[in-house]
Amino acid sequence: MKVSEYIKKDLKNRVESVPEGYELLGSAKEGVHKVECYIKKEGNKIIDAKYTSSKRCKKLMAIADLVCEKIKGQEVGKININDEEIINFFSEEKEKDKLQNRLNIVKKALGI
Repeated sequence: MKVSEYIKKDLKNRVESVPEGYELLGSAKEGVHKVECYIKKEGNKIIDAKYTSSKRCKKLMAIADLVCEKIKGQEVGKININDEEIINFFSEEKEKDKLQNRLNIVKKALGI
């Protein structure tokens, strides 16, 4: 899938500010790119995840949105993201190095 197609389908997890009942999991910034991840949890389990990010980079927004979907149901402190799975999801994109860079920014915000 192309990043632009993913964004057109709707960024389900993007928010403009901290949603009520959510806590900041972490944030990361690299150059002009910034992302903050928020979670809602029951016990130690993540039941929902949202993020805010700079709007300049569509790759960052799409990857952060997909990663938020992937961490739902995981335990705080034991978050596991498969880089290859995320990068392959956007297989129609040409700049794989940029995708990996944006994924690394999101992972830094998750503390992994």
